[in-house]
Amino acid sequence: MPRSAFALAALATLAVPGLDGRQVAPLDTAAEGFDAAVVVDAEQRRWVVRAPATPAAGAALEAEVAFLEAVEPYVASGDLSFVVPRPAGFAPLPDGGRAVVHAELPGHPLAVDRLAPGPGLAASVGRAIAALHELPVSIVEHTGLPSYSAEDYRQRRLAEVDDAALTGRVPVTLLRRWEDKLADVAMWRFQPTITHANLSADAILAQAGAVSAVQDWSDVRVADPADDLAWLLAAAPAESLDTIMEAYQLRRTELLDPFLTERALLASELALVRWLLHGVHHDLPDVVEDAVAMLCDLDVATAAADGELVELPSYGYRGPRPADDVTTVAMRLEDEDEGGTGDDETVGSTVDESAVPTNRVERVRTGAPVAGYSSGDPLGGETPTEPPGGTAAPEDDETSEEPGTEVTDAEDTDDPEDRDTPEDRPDENAERTSASS
Repeated sequence: MPRSAFALAALATLAVPGLDGRQVAPLDTAAEGFDAAVVVDAEQRRWVVRAPATPAAGAALEAEVAFLEAVEPYVASGDLSFVVPRPAGFAPLPDGGRAVVHAELPGHPLAVDRLAPGPGLAASVGRAIAALHELPVSIVEHTGLPSYSAEDYRQRRLAEVDDAALTGRVPVTLLRRWEDKLADVAMWRFQPTITHANLSADAILAQAGAVSAVQDWSDVRVADPADDLAWLLAAAPAESLDTIMEAYQLRRTELLDPFLTERALLASELALVRWLLHGVHHDLPDVVEDAVAMLCDLDVATAAADGELVELPSYGYRGPRPADDVTTVAMRLEDEDEGGTGDDETVGSTVDESAVPTNRVERVRTGAPVAGYSSGDPLGGETPTEPPGGTAAPEDDETSEEPGTEVTDAEDTDDPEDRDTPEDRPDENAERTSASS
């Protein structure tokens, strides 16, 4: 049972001597497996208290605390340009483990969709992530957190794809695409780094046009640096990506990784696989349908980007459509949704949006998701009430003429093949022949 905000406030006062809590509010952005709240004391200082809800979360919290203590010297020296949580006290929990309290970090959640190209916040984000990747991996290895080699990580990805294939809910074209990329050994020759592994707009805080703090370190590990860039490639405006990646590369001291961006894009796609498997393993039908819908969108988007022919049976058309046509249709549907005129309902609307992966592939490859999919047809689709691109044109009749316009015989717009021809009038042709003789 989740702990109440008042129970968490009591833990905070126990953990930090002299903390006089006056206000408390639950923290909605807490990582999965944790109860969290913000406590305001008599001096208007704000404190964050986090308590693990499961034994696994408790073990992760202990490893996180050890990691944050090891990182503190790099913050003090300026190697990291942002601050991280610094535990101010601990409180034992009745069922084992302990809660941790730290001062609230400065800044506000990163507005990813507002990142602009050029020097500024976008470049600061790239440098901050690169600085994290420059930390010595021994920090993680000494705290007992997970550490993977490049080949270990490739095998983990392969296992995820195999598990997803067994569900029967992933388009075959996506499975083939992922298997081809995972079979390319050259693509997976990278130097593992410390990775946050859970970066999002809530994890990165910004202030005065720069990254001010990074939080939610419970999933930190040694792994593929591309994982920390995947969410940005999927969520940030396309025009800001060059700035982010250039700042990142300039801050890194390792040799250039030629497949970094490609692996990051793949990681953003495979996040949907993990979302699907989460729904399957925990028997959550809404999550499964939500993941299937996004996988169908991704299937169409990647096919359009690769110039392939795809089928859209949900629209009643069984033949292949050129990729350009698919992209146009998707963009029109997106425009209708933005304008508030679309009637499509999001599949799995009962799913808690805070738990949905942040890299939801709206922009993966083409940036044009196809709306209206559910489990109603072979692609998981729901037949829209209107054809793609809008309603059908009205049939020709007298009411469709423009006001004040009269249609005359000379302006007849019928098909030329339906008009009379001399060959269709034998009597008239006979009279003309007789007169000429």
